[in-house]
Amino acid sequence: MAKEGVEEALLLASRATDGGRDEGLGLGVRDEVKKQLWLAGPLIAGALLQNLIQMISVMYVGHLGELALAGASMASSFATVTGFSLLLGMASALDTLCGQAYGARQYHLLGVYKQRAMVILTLVSIPLAVVWFYTGEILLLFGQDPDIAAEAGTYARWMIPAIFAYGLLQCHVRFLQTQNIVFPVMASAGAAAAFHLLVCWLLVYVAGMGSKGAALSNAISYWVYVIVLAVYVRVSGSCKETWTGFSTEAFRDVLSFFRLAVPSALMVCLEMWSFELIVLLSGLLPNPKLETSVLSISLNTAAFVWMIPFGLGSAISTRVSNELGAGRPDAARLAVRVVVFLAMAEGLVMGLVLICIRYVWGHAYSDVEEVVTYVAWMMLIISVSNFFDGIQCVLSGVARGCGWQKIGAWINLGAYYIVGIPSAYLIAFVLQVGGTGLWLGIICGLMVQVLLLMAITICTDWDKETETLNFLFQADKAKDRVFSSSLPTDFAT
Repeated sequence: MAKEGVEEALLLASRATDGGRDEGLGLGVRDEVKKQLWLAGPLIAGALLQNLIQMISVMYVGHLGELALAGASMASSFATVTGFSLLLGMASALDTLCGQAYGARQYHLLGVYKQRAMVILTLVSIPLAVVWFYTGEILLLFGQDPDIAAEAGTYARWMIPAIFAYGLLQCHVRFLQTQNIVFPVMASAGAAAAFHLLVCWLLVYVAGMGSKGAALSNAISYWVYVIVLAVYVRVSGSCKETWTGFSTEAFRDVLSFFRLAVPSALMVCLEMWSFELIVLLSGLLPNPKLETSVLSISLNTAAFVWMIPFGLGSAISTRVSNELGAGRPDAARLAVRVVVFLAMAEGLVMGLVLICIRYVWGHAYSDVEEVVTYVAWMMLIISVSNFFDGIQCVLSGVARGCGWQKIGAWINLGAYYIVGIPSAYLIAFVLQVGGTGLWLGIICGLMVQVLLLMAITICTDWDKETETLNFLFQADKAKDRVFSSSLPTDFAT
């Protein structure tokens, strides 16, 4: 009955928006729901399992002591700000490029785009690794507690090999995701998470490496994940049209990739940096060890539940890019309406779950009662932020599918750095609310982001988006004919 009610509500919403103009499209709501859940389910599971890798490490370290937990949490936040978020953002350019190419049946371009992204992200990882090497010194410059900064610096140095694996991992995941190949991604993530649980225990406790072992285990598990996906792409028959071997074409027209990758990175980084910045600001509050530990646990929890709307966002970016590439604007429009409804329903359900487990969740990270009690209070606030974060996440997925990364970057800049962070500072430090105030400020930024993205999505002319994309693909075909007449393309298979 509940499922039929949801489908009926979506059908009525579709008919009301179109004024009954396209009843056949409205009747496709059930199929669209199935498509999105079929895509999003494995992507959500894969994202949750991938997120478990860092979460498991922090949990192991948390039982080594409060200082070890604060150091590992600070290092994880710093690594996300200066490395993982940048690579994740740049790789999200493939959501647009590969997704639209797949919809337009330009299958060979997917392999070219993936190779180009792999080369660029590996080169970008080199200076990021240098930054990680000096994590402790950088944190001291920002006024962090010396003991926490030293502990975080050591943790970050042992995690350096992970950054090279992470960029390659994101390229492979998006290459498969845009082809609707999602179950291998989920299975590989599960294998990597199970392996990480064992290797982390061996390095932390059996080998006696402590927090260093937890950091190193992150790198090992990420590399295992990458290798499994790379082998699948190489041997699977489902990728035979999109992966035809390494090609010199990947080194051509690199600037076009940067033109999309840079705003993609800014769009993702500006959002993620704001969340991580509140952890850094927590180190300036009274009792910084308690505030940093609790804010880091809260951020890890929010990131964990965020993987559900993240999966929905990834699914809608694939659906929208595929449909636009195939020249079906009405299908893209319907997909957007469906995913917004799903995101709102998910936000309500997860909010109730977080409220129900708030007194238990803190024990997974710490045995200190003060930390557990503080985490229980923060879970109430996280349940609110998750609702708005889910809606913005799927709307950001729509933006990636359409190639609106520049617009998204400007929206995130305004929402978080003109509204969110100043509000967080005002509530936390001026009004002296503490760590809770930092998170309330971020919620203000989230609300602004949702309103702006929703306004742009509602005003979109989907027919015009399709026409523009068709023109661009015709231009790319002409360009390919010119280069193919003068350059060899393949040098390995």
